[in-house]
Amino acid sequence: MRRVLAVAATLVTLAVPALSPAWAASVSGPALKQFGEPRFKSGFTHFPHANPDAPKGGAVTLAEPGSFDSLNGLILRGVKPRTLGLISDTLMVGSGWELDAAYGALAESVEVADDQSWAVFTLRPEARWHDGVPVTAQDFAFTWDMLQAHGSPFLKSFLDQIAKVEAADDRHVRIALAGSGEIKPIIDFAVSLTPQPRHWWTANGRDISKTTLEPPLGNGPYRIKAVDAGRSITYERVADWWGKDLPVHRGFFNFDSVKIDFFRDDDVMFEAFKAGGYDFRGEYRAQRWTTGYDFPAVKDGRIAKMEVPSELPLGAQGFRLNTRRAKFADPRVREALAQLYDFEWIRKNILYGQYHRTTSNFPNSDFGAKGLPTPAELALLEPYRGRIPERVFTAPYEPPKTDGSGNNRAQVREATRLFKEAGWETRNGKLTNVRNGEVLSVEFLDGTGSLSRVIQPYVEALRRIGVDASLRIVDTAQYQARIDEFDFDVVITNMNFFTPPGSELRGYFGSAAARTQGSANYAGIQDPVADELIEKALAARDLETVQAATRALDRVLLWGFYMVPQWYNPGSWVAYKTRLAFPATPPKYDQDYRNTNFPASWWVDPAKDGARDGARP
Repeated sequence: MRRVLAVAATLVTLAVPALSPAWAASVSGPALKQFGEPRFKSGFTHFPHANPDAPKGGAVTLAEPGSFDSLNGLILRGVKPRTLGLISDTLMVGSGWELDAAYGALAESVEVADDQSWAVFTLRPEARWHDGVPVTAQDFAFTWDMLQAHGSPFLKSFLDQIAKVEAADDRHVRIALAGSGEIKPIIDFAVSLTPQPRHWWTANGRDISKTTLEPPLGNGPYRIKAVDAGRSITYERVADWWGKDLPVHRGFFNFDSVKIDFFRDDDVMFEAFKAGGYDFRGEYRAQRWTTGYDFPAVKDGRIAKMEVPSELPLGAQGFRLNTRRAKFADPRVREALAQLYDFEWIRKNILYGQYHRTTSNFPNSDFGAKGLPTPAELALLEPYRGRIPERVFTAPYEPPKTDGSGNNRAQVREATRLFKEAGWETRNGKLTNVRNGEVLSVEFLDGTGSLSRVIQPYVEALRRIGVDASLRIVDTAQYQARIDEFDFDVVITNMNFFTPPGSELRGYFGSAAARTQGSANYAGIQDPVADELIEKALAARDLETVQAATRALDRVLLWGFYMVPQWYNPGSWVAYKTRLAFPATPPKYDQDYRNTNFPASWWVDPAKDGARDGARP
């Protein structure tokens, strides 16, 4: 689920606060936007994808795979519920209709320096924690200090351009940037840092550096009502929430209760949906979408299916090879492994002909490489000629392609050639390192088992040429611990990015992140060329320059073979109980449950609630 408050915004008024002389030189506007003018101006009453007359009330139950063991969303340790954002607000939020704009939520105004080296946010005087205590600038300063001391490495890397956060007084949060000054890091800070209540954490011996199952204090539209450790969490709507009457909150947060049940097995979770155990399901398995929704509740109309088109840039899903391990250090080994992944056979036999092949780290967007490099891309890449593969300049990247018959002899021959060049040959049926006698082993790590059907054919293909390949399924907590510590050979990840791509590029592909436990650089990429191209993308002052830099970066990464690409779905598959209703106009760009803006903008239809609820198999 996208951070729920990306739909909880209001217009930035930009009334100039009383600031010290050191803050005097500034520029202002109706919102923060990286390129061009913001879409929503003064006087708008609600976002187009909200129904301001939606009835409040009713309960909804969702389901999530895995489990959780902590409700402390700031730190690295522990597995947190993805829905924890329901209890919190941020300074600013996106609209769902622009990719690079932010509107005020906790902040009623913002001032940005002419050189974009600092920003000052003025908090709304009515903003309150759920215990009635005002949200203050000191809460943000406290949160920042705790993030630096104990926070998630990925979140810290995402905000690494912020040098300082301080409270000028109770209502003014001032941030200073570490670099030359760009609007993107200011927007990223405003929409991503969820403040923590300083007074709550410092009371009664609470330790923000530790995991906890005590429901934390929030300031958002919901509070935590009940926790069944690892099994379920229930939120209740805050009826007197301070932000409920802001224009962009109108029509959102309509359910009185939102419960999330956790399932360790995806098949069991689907059976629970068929039996009426929860109300809304995003489907990710083509076989199930194609053949599994023929049960009585769908046939008699108690459950409906919906395909939702999406213009949202997507993350790249693929097998990430951990190059910290010596056996994957040679790019020829990684390319050979990519040759042996027969996507066309898997698409035909397991994915029911669905999905598009991933050919970029930025699929479904204008930020990934296509065809041969453009003149703008070549201008960025030429200084690195000789340091990057020559194919970056001469050939568009395309994953190996078969005819889907299962006969991929050409790919096997090419993989064998690459392995031999890299110093591996078959001995006694095992692919063996000629220098040290090591047999090539590849363990695929999975935390739910839901992708076993698409991993196992790859495992078998590798075994046929002598690789000691295996699939290991572990519980959610062990999986999280192992990927945080980079204790794996191969994992499947889907690397979402903000648009335009920003500091998350460092977290995914930067050398510093490769050396930081808990970061999202799962492949361990440490390439100075990639580092420099990332910085060029972050320093760009117009959209075209950003696109040229990310496309050039994409080419370097693709020809480095750090990922065996899988697939993506440009649309979304969802099923829901028909007692639920939703606005006719979906947001153009949104990630809440597959571009449906669920549960934020949905509601219970009083005319249908209870009449046909429940799905009896």
